[in-house]
Amino acid sequence: MRSPGKTIPTGVADFDSIIKGGFPAGSVVLLVGDLGAGQTEFALTSASKLAMVKERPEAAPFILGAGKDSRLPDKICYITFSRSRDEVLAELNMAFNDDFYSAFERVVQFKDFSSAYFRKTLVPRSWAGDATSIFSQDSSAESVLEGLVNYLDENAPDSMIIIDSLTDLVVSANIEIADLVAVLRGMQRVAKRWGGVVYLVLTTNVLDEKKQRMLMDSVDGSLVFEWSRYQNSSKRQRYMYVEKFISLLPHLDKERIARFATVVTARSGLVVVDTERIG
Repeated sequence: MRSPGKTIPTGVADFDSIIKGGFPAGSVVLLVGDLGAGQTEFALTSASKLAMVKERPEAAPFILGAGKDSRLPDKICYITFSRSRDEVLAELNMAFNDDFYSAFERVVQFKDFSSAYFRKTLVPRSWAGDATSIFSQDSSAESVLEGLVNYLDENAPDSMIIIDSLTDLVVSANIEIADLVAVLRGMQRVAKRWGGVVYLVLTTNVLDEKKQRMLMDSVDGSLVFEWSRYQNSSKRQRYMYVEKFISLLPHLDKERIARFATVVTARSGLVVVDTERIG
């Protein structure tokens, strides 16, 4: 296990400067928010910026502005259940500039569980990228959660893991919420030994409040992303706030920070543009 006090930068520099360099190594972090509010962009920004610095370490102060106790993960892994690598790269290419896209494509390791995810559904296996017979089933094959656990055991130590998205798992008729919560609780426990960071992306309101709270209680920290309308205007602003994180909230409380206003740009990804403070 890594020594206490080490952090892994999020890649959102102004946020990292406030939370003392990034998330504590060994953290499992839930990124939950409204559609398009910034949780996916946060994950993509983090993966892309850290990938850029892994290729060009000398650019770390400019790209990350990370503190002296921050360190880069050994690997960056991006996990999906219903989306292909090409689809994620296409979105990244359209949303961000070529530096983001190129570093992500070269550095980030991609794992697609689509074949297992769609196995017991009416979706043809050919649609999930499986070249075998379209409705054939392999009863001996591991489940999605078993595959995820095995992949994490092999790849998560000292790594940044992005699971995009937890939403796919909670809406699946083939996955019991109790089993998912158990896996998350186990993940939260073993992550301290892994010494990296795990991001779980979740869309708000796909679960009832009780089940969403169960997921939040199973992780180290929760960042919430939301839209808010400007007063007397149809324009909307993205906001981010820390709902749960024992090691981070004291820093925010001390500076009386309630939430962060954010924007997403092609050049910089997700950026904090303002902090909303308490009275």
